Amino acid sequence: MDLKSEKIERILSKYKFHDVAIEELEKIHRIYPGMRPSTGTYTFSDSTQKDLLKLTGNIPVKYEGRSYNFPVQLWLMDSFPFTPPICLLKPTPNMAIREGKHVDARGRIYLPGLHNWDHPKSSVVGLLTEMIAKFEEDPPLSSKNAADNKDPHELLAFVSNFQINDGGVRHHDQPINKVSVIGGGDLGMASVMSVLSKCKVDKLVFIDVAESSTKGGSTDLEIFSLPKVEVSRDLSASAGSRVVIVTANAWSGEQSYVSVVQTNVDLYRGIIPNLARLSPNAVLLIASQPVDIMTHVAWRQSGLPPTRVIGAGCNLDSERLSHVLDINLNTHKPAWVIGELSDNKIAVMSNTGLSSSVMPEIAPGSNSTKPLLDRAFDIMKNRGQRSWSVGLSIADITNSILTNKMKPHSVSTLAQGWGGIGAEVFLSLPCIMGANGSTRLAGVSLGQEDDSKVRESITSLSNLMSQLKI
Repeated sequence: MDLKSEKIERILSKYKFHDVAIEELEKIHRIYPGMRPSTGTYTFSDSTQKDLLKLTGNIPVKYEGRSYNFPVQLWLMDSFPFTPPICLLKPTPNMAIREGKHVDARGRIYLPGLHNWDHPKSSVVGLLTEMIAKFEEDPPLSSKNAADNKDPHELLAFVSNFQINDGGVRHHDQPINKVSVIGGGDLGMASVMSVLSKCKVDKLVFIDVAESSTKGGSTDLEIFSLPKVEVSRDLSASAGSRVVIVTANAWSGEQSYVSVVQTNVDLYRGIIPNLARLSPNAVLLIASQPVDIMTHVAWRQSGLPPTRVIGAGCNLDSERLSHVLDINLNTHKPAWVIGELSDNKIAVMSNTGLSSSVMPEIAPGSNSTKPLLDRAFDIMKNRGQRSWSVGLSIADITNSILTNKMKPHSVSTLAQGWGGIGAEVFLSLPCIMGANGSTRLAGVSLGQEDDSKVRESITSLSNLMSQLKI
């Protein structure tokens, strides 16, 4: 491997672990001599740029008895080999990327070896070996215009671009209804079962996060092998999801509440950015506790727009409230519980009926509706938020996203700008939920008592967020 060019020497001189990096590069050359070093400027997702070393070459992939050369590019960070490379497919003009478990639509490669990188146990040589094995299971490249080409190699690649499922043939470019549930335990299992029952999914991935304190269920799902369910302990299995449900919690034995919440924030730091990269078009649905804080944290860490990061929030209470008003109190209008998921939550009512086709709006608070809402709250007060109940609520939100139902749900969302709220804070608000995420209903003026509760929640949540290391 020629590392003597002026450009390469100049870039390598800036690497933090210069000598170790050179040793690793020489090992790569011995095993994969076709991987050629060069320099370039890499642009990160936040638009910052850095001059780095990159390796470019072909890896041999065997599929259906034939061999193919897949062009790849590895960008080596300046802390290499103690941090993993950024790996990309570099298709030629006649190749098309097949988005899948280990490759996104832009050609970014995701592998367990990258996620669990730990030098010196991890190495680029091992990574390339794993890459070949994974690509042989599910080739990420196919030929463009293969149907017009009589080369059997090209035709085979074209055929591999189709998937067979229960409904017949589906072209790989057609989006599938894939949902991932991140986190085991009772709530994770309840979410899996509820989504399977409520939603029409092509695939559901259940990932039991090792660092989470809410574990369990994955072994039973593997034993009983439910249709359309894949059990994994690797976040890369979630790639290409339309909805990613996060139920993981990492409660610690710390004494202070801030310290307890911080353990969850630390857990999220290791999973949320990866989930967002693996499924950049997904809606993140957060159910970890405290839900308003953790939804805020997930939004900050993911880099996704706020419309696509929501929390389960007060949706369960809202559905119960509407049911009580409709069945018990003969008031046939939707209602929502809004605010913080705490004793400060409040109730508001729609100005349209349940069967109306008009887009609902929140009715301004009045002396006539408050006693009715208070009575409905009183009827609901002994109904706890058990795991199976929350799971059903999560499935209801998920269904609205998958089917583009445009149904109003009270979900935890960025409340800044709603009803005069100036702080960056997440609260449950009525939102229309569809395939592209959430759209808030217009804010209204609240009564003095309700407004006081909301303001108290804003202060409390903002204070807690300021103490967390995101």
